[in-house]
Amino acid sequence: MEFLSREQIINELQQSFQPYIEKFDLDGIGIFEEEGKDNRYYLGYTAEKDGKTYHVHIPYIKNNSGALAPVETEWTVESDDPRDEDRRGYNDVESIFRTL
Repeated sequence: MEFLSREQIINELQQSFQPYIEKFDLDGIGIFEEEGKDNRYYLGYTAEKDGKTYHVHIPYIKNNSGALAPVETEWTVESDDPRDEDRRGYNDVESIFRTL
């Protein structure tokens, strides 16, 4: 398991902002991050499209020095709409953005 710094992961995510905005006609995109239980950390994107906001992320585990390594490679998408259920099992971000 390869651990990377939080900053390295965020920098990699940020490089795809403009291409994703253009390719998938997103209104906006940013970084999503959330601290979880038991050394879990969630990193990914917050994407806006057609007045809705979506959080797209994968789980990481955080070591004692704060570095992160992905726990799995399946992406999850959450909507800000409380009536929508989380959707899991996406193999890549592009497949999520195509469905928004």
